[in-house]
Amino acid sequence: MTFQRARSEEQREIRRRAILDTAAAMLDEMPVADLSLNELSRRVGLAKSNVLRYFESREAVLLELLDAFLGSWLADLADRLAEGVEAEATPEVRAGQLAEILSRSLAERQVLCDLFGAQGGVLEHNVSVEVVKRHKRASLARLAAMVDLVRRHLPELGDGAQLFCLMSLVSAGALSAYVPPPPSVLAAYADEPALAVIDMDLHDALRAALAAALVGVLPRA
Repeated sequence: MTFQRARSEEQREIRRRAILDTAAAMLDEMPVADLSLNELSRRVGLAKSNVLRYFESREAVLLELLDAFLGSWLADLADRLAEGVEAEATPEVRAGQLAEILSRSLAERQVLCDLFGAQGGVLEHNVSVEVVKRHKRASLARLAAMVDLVRRHLPELGDGAQLFCLMSLVSAGALSAYVPPPPSVLAAYADEPALAVIDMDLHDALRAALAAALVGVLPRA
């Protein structure tokens, strides 16, 4: 892919979209840590200096992708919860259904979980104050949308819904760092199977974590 110099806002937006789409495709092939600005520039067909005209750093690209992926996930989650949470069930039953649907939908989006895991320690570094402010505004809007969605199906959470939603996303990022295990860990499990008891499936681990979180924030009868 090669580009001529952008001479209009429409052309600039096409360049931005191409950079984001290329970065998203790269994340299907490699972890967040391996995505470099040099390789992104090569694949998108722009010089590195030209990519930096649209995004001030690799981290700025990934923060924008995080917001886009989060929005897409929330739209899908809304449909899943509408189908899978029984409105007439008890709070305990609905909490279990909510934990199952949330954990499964997050586990299916490994790239989103990886981005959450890198957000605080990596992605929010090497970016300007303005980029951070824009990202935080977008994140707060997404969090509010998730809180409204969760409260719709489990209103008993009340004010605890925001903490639950925040902890759900943090847990997804933290747990995804262990899945899949690196080759050295897999080799250790193969050599000494007893060690594999601490191996984890992301869906199962998330479901346990979210169910436990719900027990903590649901009001006691």
